[in-house]
Amino acid sequence: MSRLYGRVRVIARAIPQLVLKVLRRRPTAVSSILIAHHLLLGDTLLLTPLIAKLRERYPHGRIALTCPKAIVPLFAGRPYGVEPLPFDPRDADSVRAVLNSGPYDLGIVAGENRFAWLAIAAGCRWIIGHDGDTPAWKNWPLDEPHPYPPQPAAWADIAAALIDGPPPRHPRPGDWPAPPAPQWSGADADVLACPSVVLHPGASTTLKRWPQDRWRALAERLEAQGYAPVWSGGPGEIELIRAIDPDARYTSFAGRVGLGELWHLFAGARAVVCPDTGVAHLGRIVGVPTVTLFGPGNATIHGAGDFWRDAHFAPVTISDMPCRDEPNIFRRHVSWVRRCDRSEATCVAWRGDRAACMGLISLDAVSHALEALLTKSL
Repeated sequence: MSRLYGRVRVIARAIPQLVLKVLRRRPTAVSSILIAHHLLLGDTLLLTPLIAKLRERYPHGRIALTCPKAIVPLFAGRPYGVEPLPFDPRDADSVRAVLNSGPYDLGIVAGENRFAWLAIAAGCRWIIGHDGDTPAWKNWPLDEPHPYPPQPAAWADIAAALIDGPPPRHPRPGDWPAPPAPQWSGADADVLACPSVVLHPGASTTLKRWPQDRWRALAERLEAQGYAPVWSGGPGEIELIRAIDPDARYTSFAGRVGLGELWHLFAGARAVVCPDTGVAHLGRIVGVPTVTLFGPGNATIHGAGDFWRDAHFAPVTISDMPCRDEPNIFRRHVSWVRRCDRSEATCVAWRGDRAACMGLISLDAVSHALEALLTKSL
């Protein structure tokens, strides 16, 4: 099913509500909230402080979260009492289910404001989001637009600030219950019985990939220290793992586990090493010590922030990379933002097979950060 069908349904439901927007008033009592988005894994998990804050402010309220289908298994335990709504704009059934899930007292729009149209179509009586998305029509359904803050902050904390009140308390074990545990067997069970470190080389863009020879060297160092290196990755990263480890010296779970199983792979490991990608945030949710390599991304914006300040998390980056110079986040121009959203074709520092920002991250820098985390977590 095309996105067009879903958009037509959303717009048909939204237009009558938009016409009456001038009559809308913020509800004095809130018992139901919809968080509307279609973000990737990492940005979805970065909504955790927002969800935690909503639960603290509305302890008995219904909190529903639109969620890409592949991510839904992570919410099986209903963290913070949130209700995941499987959502794909191309899937008519999921669009219909979200539209029929309301009405809601509050709608919170995270990331792209085009989902403000979904929120108003689902019957949200008052919609809050960040102002300034482009083109301007995306912002029309908002009742309460918030500017981005004038000073640097983690995006997770910025999202939580959409709701008035003090920051949420820092996470504690049990706030996010684990999804159902898999039954590992055979060689998988044997290797996971050893002290393991999960290495996740893949990322959403080639610009975030660390050189293959350094992943291989890091695995060899870990093996020499008595750890079992374990590869992880999505279905599209199987060949990447094969290129890094052509002799299959170390067990690879690439393409063999969903996010629910990946949770438990992380939970049983001593540490995780990965680029700045969705699984880095999963590491913080699970509570496993996580080393994250930041190249094009910004370690302040997508790091631990205040909410996860107590997490065993170590960013490794080149802080003064001159080409990390784009002041944009979710299509907003924000003066203090310094990040890079370029592609391989437009990267100004592409060095044949890698971005310079990743190539400058040394094996020793990553090894030292990992050793410090492993020592601290003992």
